[in-house]
Amino acid sequence: MTMRALGARQRVGRWTETLWWRRRDGDEPIARVAINMRPATASWGGGSQWAGQMARYLADRRYAVGFELDRPVDCVVLADPRPGGLVSFGADEVAQYKARTPRAWCLHRINENDQRKGTDVVDRLLAEANRVADHTVFISLWLRDYHATRWFDTKRPHSVITNGADPRVFHPLGGVPFEPGATLRLVTHHWSDNWRKGFAVYQEIDRLIADGVLANTELWVIGRWPKELRWRAARTFPPAHGEALARRLRSCHVYVTASLWEPGGMHFIEGAQCGLPALYHEDGGGIVEVAERFGIGFRDDVRGAVLAVRERYDELRRAVLERPPSGDAMCHAYAQLVQQGIALGRRAS
Repeated sequence: MTMRALGARQRVGRWTETLWWRRRDGDEPIARVAINMRPATASWGGGSQWAGQMARYLADRRYAVGFELDRPVDCVVLADPRPGGLVSFGADEVAQYKARTPRAWCLHRINENDQRKGTDVVDRLLAEANRVADHTVFISLWLRDYHATRWFDTKRPHSVITNGADPRVFHPLGGVPFEPGATLRLVTHHWSDNWRKGFAVYQEIDRLIADGVLANTELWVIGRWPKELRWRAARTFPPAHGEALARRLRSCHVYVTASLWEPGGMHFIEGAQCGLPALYHEDGGGIVEVAERFGIGFRDDVRGAVLAVRERYDELRRAVLERPPSGDAMCHAYAQLVQQGIALGRRAS
């Protein structure tokens, strides 16, 4: 690599303005957007995956996208209120920036709550950060209603945009459909090892398989799990992301998520976009809104749900292929809001 090319790559680390369209015809970006969360380059939570998708999607449409507030921007996207790590600035910095630049428009994406992890600080932080928002996006109707009972005024401008994974990576092509009489391969994957991610249910499935109660069934577990959990029959794999994760998901037949009170969840979305019907917990929060299109819910009888998905596999696989979650649709919805907000901000200035 030449020194000139290396310098260009280093500049792109902060801003994606040196893109093919700029190099080709010298056009200036149509607008500048700062997202306060950087995309991770390894296995990470759904927020970072969202940031990477949005940065690429907007950059492909001639926006300059950065992750700092160190130069003029037209739109600020607040994806996490907790500065540190991948989060480069918080609501206080956004408030200061908007005081200097009143036309800058702020979109606040809310994808968290306290209930799912048993914490007691996240709801308050989100409420405090939301003061700088011109528009709020919740990743599920369930999450919107959750926060509405606590602090959010639904008369304020807001939208619900459900999650989607990167369709360049998570797609069904090359998958192996389940054949009657074959071994049904269930899969789940989590970056978090919190028990509320559903590990008690996964442990129960593992026990049912090990005891011979669920015949011709496998459970694959990818990622992390509580250190005290001891698997008996499950096949386990280390954390994976991107193409490696998608290939592993496509090697399975059904995605199982027992995660509780999830704002939206990206894990089962990735499975669904790989063509996997879902088994989902009926207390899954925002998961239910999407997974009920192509899955079977359960509460106490996970064995019955496994047997039902085996029986209805062809029908459910057809449903997930016809109406999968879509990263493209998700990005398009956000991009429309960003465009509208910038246009309104410029008019107001």
